[in-house]
Amino acid sequence: MFSHDFVISALKVSIMIGLLLSYLGVHVVGRGIVFVDLALGQISMLGVAFANTVDQDPTIISIGFAIGGAFLLSFIKVADKRLKQEAIIGIVYAVTSAATVLLISKAPHGESDISEVLFGSLFTVTSEQMGAMVIVFGAIGLLHLVFRKKFFELTERIENHQVEDVGVFDLWNFLFYLSIGLAIVLAVRVGGVIPVFSYLVVPPVSAILLMHGRRSLVLMAMLISLLGGLLGVCFSVQFDFPVGSSIVALLGFLFLVAVLVRLLVMKKSRTRS
Repeated sequence: MFSHDFVISALKVSIMIGLLLSYLGVHVVGRGIVFVDLALGQISMLGVAFANTVDQDPTIISIGFAIGGAFLLSFIKVADKRLKQEAIIGIVYAVTSAATVLLISKAPHGESDISEVLFGSLFTVTSEQMGAMVIVFGAIGLLHLVFRKKFFELTERIENHQVEDVGVFDLWNFLFYLSIGLAIVLAVRVGGVIPVFSYLVVPPVSAILLMHGRRSLVLMAMLISLLGGLLGVCFSVQFDFPVGSSIVALLGFLFLVAVLVRLLVMKKSRTRS
């Protein structure tokens, strides 16, 4: 299995995507904005559809749209407790989805590019795509490593609904959304929307069920994403299943394991008390 170059490439890409998105997912789940991935992914697809309409490079245009979307989403701060930030992000997702369909209906060859963004394929990733991911993902990872305290402090304030002291434009909030936007654009092109969404949400939620401290939570989320990616690629090659669906299924299996472990721990604690 591991003698094939396309399998090794898929494993490398799944490791890169899993490590970065599982870390960013800790912030996403903590802020309660789990649909930000779908919204930014849809914004990037709108960029692809627009690029096909004007006959331009879809990669550059989709990145530009994602950066613009990240800039706009960074302004969303809901102080009214009757509203959730997810509701606003859901509206953005719905509107951009409709706009994408409208543009596709007029583009002569837009369906193929949209299909690539939706589903991707880890087994057909090119060296150029891997090189771009190494550079961009490395820069994002370095940014969050150096300024991790700033990002986690802002996430904790948003999680505790302390948004009144956050200005209209907050640099760290914008950099957070920019990080997600760039990571999602590159990840979706090779992995597909649903696998990327799963990498962003499933490992952090599973880790929350098992861990409490911030550091242990991040490390557990990364470990789960690595296991899900490795087992998903191996499962796909061994049984000839689509690789993206296999990774999502294995991440779901690991989530069920985390749920069972949490239930067993709770049962033991109740028995002791």
